[in-house]
Amino acid sequence: MVHLGRDRVAGIVAEELRGAAPREVPQRLCDAVLRLLPVDDASVSLRGDGMPVPLSASGERAGYVTELQVTLGDGPCCEAAETGAPVVAADLTSNRDACRWPVFAQQAAAVGVRSVCALPLGDGAVCVGTLDLYRDEPGELAADDMRTARVLAELVTAALVALPTAEPHDPGDAGHWLSPLAAGHDEVYQAVGMVMAQLGIAADEALSLLRGHAFAKDTTVLELAHEVVTLRLRFDDPDV
Repeated sequence: MVHLGRDRVAGIVAEELRGAAPREVPQRLCDAVLRLLPVDDASVSLRGDGMPVPLSASGERAGYVTELQVTLGDGPCCEAAETGAPVVAADLTSNRDACRWPVFAQQAAAVGVRSVCALPLGDGAVCVGTLDLYRDEPGELAADDMRTARVLAELVTAALVALPTAEPHDPGDAGHWLSPLAAGHDEVYQAVGMVMAQLGIAADEALSLLRGHAFAKDTTVLELAHEVVTLRLRFDDPDV
């Protein structure tokens, strides 16, 4: 693709967002990304406390790959959020990228994702999340496409920051714009707190236990957290 220029990119994003309710904005942003870049999937994640929080995904596969990084605590998305700099995996089947994120690279490649570009939303000082781009073919984005991607990351950041903040007394749409993907991850934080109380450990250790147990059971950390919150699983049970 040819670099379209900031005004043209902003115009297409604005076109996608026209008439969107707050809860529709994250998904519309992914739709705009697919219109503007030669990528097969895209997702947007917020930077949570110790893990990314999936906000929107262009499809089921993008959602799976994003959730995979949440469960593992590892991958391009996590690294971009931590460093505040773009992270590119040109070929997840290559030794270089497979060694950087061994489990993530293997499982993402298994569903057909060969290359990833994760762009921070913000910068190293204030990074609110990441825009993640997935392709079926190996290789980095062309220079013009990368420039477009950086502009998109800036526009996505501005759009998310402009969304209304939830108020405790507000039952309306503005108070629930994180639904449906991100809202479910509240259970992960609840589960972390419950594991902390059950075992008398710190939050980072509790999250690591959840991740390790999820990986061992071949499930996601979100699904495992639901078991903890609904009391179907206790970490102080000697059989766990």
